[in-house]
Amino acid sequence: MDDPLLLARAQFGLNIAFHILFPSLTIALAWILLGFRVAYHRTRDAGWLRTYKLWTKIFALTFAMGVVTGIVMSFQFGTNWPGYMNSVGAIAGPLLGYEVLTAFFLEATFLGVMLFGMNRVPAWAHIGATALVALGTSLSAFWILALNSWMQTPAGHMLDGGQWIARDWLEVIFNPSFPYRFTHMMIASGLTAAFVVSGLSAWRLLRAASDETARRTLRVGVLLAAVLAPVQTVVGDFHGLNTLEHQPAKIAAMEAIWHTESGVPLVLFAIPNEKTRTNDYAIELPYVASLILRHDPGATLQGLDAFGDDHPPVAPVFYAFRIMVGLGMAMIALSWFAAWATRRSRAPSRPLLWSLAAFTFSGWVATLSGWIVTEIGRQPWLVHGVLRTREAVGEITGAQLGVSLTGYVLTYAAMFVAYMVVLTHLAGEGAEAASAKSVPGASAAGAAAD
Repeated sequence: MDDPLLLARAQFGLNIAFHILFPSLTIALAWILLGFRVAYHRTRDAGWLRTYKLWTKIFALTFAMGVVTGIVMSFQFGTNWPGYMNSVGAIAGPLLGYEVLTAFFLEATFLGVMLFGMNRVPAWAHIGATALVALGTSLSAFWILALNSWMQTPAGHMLDGGQWIARDWLEVIFNPSFPYRFTHMMIASGLTAAFVVSGLSAWRLLRAASDETARRTLRVGVLLAAVLAPVQTVVGDFHGLNTLEHQPAKIAAMEAIWHTESGVPLVLFAIPNEKTRTNDYAIELPYVASLILRHDPGATLQGLDAFGDDHPPVAPVFYAFRIMVGLGMAMIALSWFAAWATRRSRAPSRPLLWSLAAFTFSGWVATLSGWIVTEIGRQPWLVHGVLRTREAVGEITGAQLGVSLTGYVLTYAAMFVAYMVVLTHLAGEGAEAASAKSVPGASAAGAAAD
């Protein structure tokens, strides 16, 4: 495999897939930490303080991983995709710059106060710093999603001397798909964090059933997931309708609709066959795709035949979408059952704890599946209708890309293993042990500061 375009896409795909794991957790985890910190301030319950300190460690670890992988990814715009920056850099550059100026600087400034300032600043200042870090993570998501959404549904731009520039920045930022993508991603982050919190708490309870702090955080994660999971299905439906309007080829690939027809069935499972343009071994629900997408069982939906060669590969988009939706349904079922089973401070059963522990990183799998649908589903366009992917790849050989891709795979594999070892170690030792390893006298000083 020495195709530079394919290797460049694989390398950037690896980078963005690895990077998105960490922001998808920290965006919502920062707000959960703020909740833990406020709960301690209001109740003076030492359990909330121990919880806050444990999950601050996890947040700091994950945040650091996100920063490192994000820096590496940003360099690839110039090394792998120079045509992208040459063509739309006047739009992409400022949006990325806004993210650094308004979000990253905010996070970097107040993260130190949040991590090390509890014993050094008044309680209101420490709570404020935690809130500003949480705000910074959300602002970062805002700008990154604004750029990605513009690449999916570009608006407010104009051509000036061979380069695309912004005609109206408000239209660029608040492009047609941005509200749906931003909301969808924020809820996805909430679900990711909720299942990490409940899953690692369940893992702790399997080792120490008497850990009341772990039982409390498990309940927090379960309730958050029980609220967000059904909301995500509604947001996802609106997002799908928006995609149908602006990127119908992506919807056709997601649903494996090969031919334009009326009364289209919903394909629950199949093996899409690109050669015969059919779905082998299909399990279908008659008329349901038309009903969901047009709210009319007899409605006509465009098939892939309507777009010629300008449509994404079907199989990866088709399967990733079903993984995402399937996990979403499983999240609803598990979170609702767990919320009912742990009501009135009831102790969770071991089968339930094992189930929650198994779902610890289900949010990551669902998020990655969603990004596969989003990014591969945009092909063959890098900026939909504006810039094709093959027009942006740099003049670099397949051999060079192959060497660097191998290096990325090995490095990221080692980083991920190290991250998981530290993460599971922190979860296994529990909040009390993690707090005891903090600076001597921290608990007393923290209580005095409050």
